Amino acid sequence: MTTFHVMAGHDAMVAHPAIRRIGMSDVMDALRLGFDDFRAKPSHYVFLSLIYPIAGVVLVTWSSGANMLPLIFPLVAGFALLGPFFAIGLYEISRRRERCMDTSWRHALEVRNSPALPSILAVGAMLMSLFIAWLVFAQVLYTSLFGPEPPQSLALFLASVFGSENGLLLMLAGNAIGFCFALVVLATTVIAFPMLLDRDVGAVAAIETSLRATLVNPVPIACWGLIVAALLIVGSIPVFVGLAVIMPILGHATWHLYRKIVVDERR
Repeated sequence: MTTFHVMAGHDAMVAHPAIRRIGMSDVMDALRLGFDDFRAKPSHYVFLSLIYPIAGVVLVTWSSGANMLPLIFPLVAGFALLGPFFAIGLYEISRRRERCMDTSWRHALEVRNSPALPSILAVGAMLMSLFIAWLVFAQVLYTSLFGPEPPQSLALFLASVFGSENGLLLMLAGNAIGFCFALVVLATTVIAFPMLLDRDVGAVAAIETSLRATLVNPVPIACWGLIVAALLIVGSIPVFVGLAVIMPILGHATWHLYRKIVVDERR
């Protein structure tokens, strides 16, 4: 099948688009533009992003049993690792608005017709693998510190985590490991999905371009990652409801960040 390609683009070549150097002003402008996209038709975008608060509540409910208590935080924190993939529909809306096309919410589903869909799914599978690996690391770390027996109740679990040296070590080591996973996701996908929507270059080129963008702009990309993390925490506090606003803004802003970083030689 000539239309099915994953690693390279439709021409079987791995693209290496030029990367711009950006500053913090560009990062903040991308956020502003993302908010403008959200403000244009907020009812559509909130509808699209309801999956985030719903999924967050489902994750906590599913893991609320005693056997799964140690994985509550890893599940909630690790769910953000999948955010770049689930925001694909928002990138598409921003792309259409940029081109003065119809931005009705139904067009977010048109991503399924993208010629780069196999590459998008391949990068999404990579994120899912990292998410699962993060959960495995978190479980192994907890077991190594507290043993294989699950906590008998939420109260005892919280007491052991916040009231013991092993609990402190769990929080420090767990956050350090989580930071490493988040760093990998940020560096490899910061602009990968918007790029695949914009041009069918293949998964390798999208990931490689994201890595080069991170190396060329380490401080702005690091600040972008911190902003994303901070906003996700704020949006998660009121039972994840705030994510219905935070996620679409970040999704749209990611599209504009991609536009600022990657040179479009086609213009």
